[in-house]
Amino acid sequence: MNWKFWQKTATDNTDKTPKKKKSKTREWTDAILFAVIAATIIRMFTGEMFNIPTGSMEKSLLIGDFLIVSKLSYGPRTPMTPIAFPLTHHSFPIIGVQSYLDWVQWGYHRLPGFGDVQRNDVVVFNYPMEYKAPLNRPVDKREHYIKRCVGVPGDTIEVRQSVLYVNGKIGYAPPKGQMEYIVRTNGSMLDAEAIMDMGVTDGWQMNDGSFNLFLTPENAAAIKQMSNIVEVRPNVRPDTAMEARVFPHDTLHYRWNADHYGKIWIPKKGATVTLTPANICFYREIISVYEHNTLEEKNGKYFINGKEAHTYTFNMNYYWMMGDNRHNSEDSRYWGFVPEDHVVGKALFIFFSLDEHPRSMWQKVRWNRLFMGIH
Repeated sequence: MNWKFWQKTATDNTDKTPKKKKSKTREWTDAILFAVIAATIIRMFTGEMFNIPTGSMEKSLLIGDFLIVSKLSYGPRTPMTPIAFPLTHHSFPIIGVQSYLDWVQWGYHRLPGFGDVQRNDVVVFNYPMEYKAPLNRPVDKREHYIKRCVGVPGDTIEVRQSVLYVNGKIGYAPPKGQMEYIVRTNGSMLDAEAIMDMGVTDGWQMNDGSFNLFLTPENAAAIKQMSNIVEVRPNVRPDTAMEARVFPHDTLHYRWNADHYGKIWIPKKGATVTLTPANICFYREIISVYEHNTLEEKNGKYFINGKEAHTYTFNMNYYWMMGDNRHNSEDSRYWGFVPEDHVVGKALFIFFSLDEHPRSMWQKVRWNRLFMGIH
């Protein structure tokens, strides 16, 4: 009797055909396919890398910083434009050809995350204005921007003398944030070596011999101590200077500029506003673009989806984004609110940083910024 009946013997094998071994090409193909799928899932639902391309966040973040952006912080969005080439955003690298098809569009949904966008978070989001021609990109394929969220839904934002106020109180002033300063000397040139050692990268000399420099408060104080400096002062626009290009682009009712701006209320999901000729300029894009209604204005009356409307109730939360380089940043002061469905994730830390203009090859990598947290 076979007391080890659970063990197979050679005679138990009915299939004697040897398994065919995968070719090296097949093995490599399977491995690459698995890696692409895994990387796509990780990038879509957990986080991805982001490179700082402009100086709008100087000196909090520098051109050449590479960041890790967490999508889990606010909850990852499910795909909105599902037909796209893996591991690309809106275009193929180098050749610049569109890497997605917008034949199929899914609605906005967000999986649970660790929390909501908080005031003063550094946030990566899709640039809202790319709904316009000639780009007309879907929400999740619009260009990535990074700014500081200085206002959350329900807040009231104001800028006076270039100072940010949130709900009537002085808002966050980034310690390393830059502003534009007028620097006047006694007629001699600035010490270029000293200026470069401070990390000052933006500025120019004006016709009257003075200099416009973008400086941190620390740099401004250091330059003021130089022996040939006569004056160092912030270049703040007067409140009488109107900028037509600031949001909401209604110079009849709002004669604002970037240094004297608001008050402006940030829409909140579920809140209702009365529509008037004085405030419709704030809400046109929200109603007709971001929340997908038809809006008509006839003889001072408003018609939403064909019905006369005196009020509007918001379906999403909105945010107010500003750069830490307050005088060199295209931000919400110029293009308005950021809808919640445009939010990508929270910037967590810098994992690598390259200096575009190093003093030496050893200084090409900013070693002191590696794995630095973002605040």
